[in-house]
Amino acid sequence: MDYLIPPERVETPGFVLRSYEVNDGPLLAEATNASYEHLRAFMPWARPHSTEADAERDARRFRGRWLLSQDFTIAIVSPDGRRLLGGTGFHPRNDSLAARRVEIGMWIRADEAGRGLGSAVLRVMLRWGFSAWPWEELIWRAAVNNVASQRTALAVGMEEEHDDPEGMRRFRALRGSWPGSTPSFEGEVTR
Repeated sequence: MDYLIPPERVETPGFVLRSYEVNDGPLLAEATNASYEHLRAFMPWARPHSTEADAERDARRFRGRWLLSQDFTIAIVSPDGRRLLGGTGFHPRNDSLAARRVEIGMWIRADEAGRGLGSAVLRVMLRWGFSAWPWEELIWRAAVNNVASQRTALAVGMEEEHDDPEGMRRFRALRGSWPGSTPSFEGEVTR
């Protein structure tokens, strides 16, 4: 498999996960600018100030790579679509799509952090990844000193594996053996 047509979104009562869209730049700029101090320790891409034009370019690049099946960067938006709560994604990294193994990355905006949103999003990403997507193995990597990120992985039932050479702690879930694996899940709508 070298190409796939991914599902576009999953909706829950508290948030929507969807591909970035044209005109998401202002939402992305506002969320990352408001969260710079919170993000900079663990997110090397964080900048002290992003213009709306820079953020729009990023959103369009995310969408383009999505359509080309190169990377699947996902916006976490409020149910009404007016606020970006964070970002996540299914990232093939060095694997081809045929490996059916991707890494989940995530950031949560500062004023939403510490409220359980990260765990809720990761749980939905795992369920969605094993039901509507073709993934067989989902990976989560957390900096060794990012204890909150490690707790998030453990809270949703991911298995801790080892520390990798880059100083990251690695967790994984496998289709069929992850405790939350179900073909469908209540309260969430996939499109």
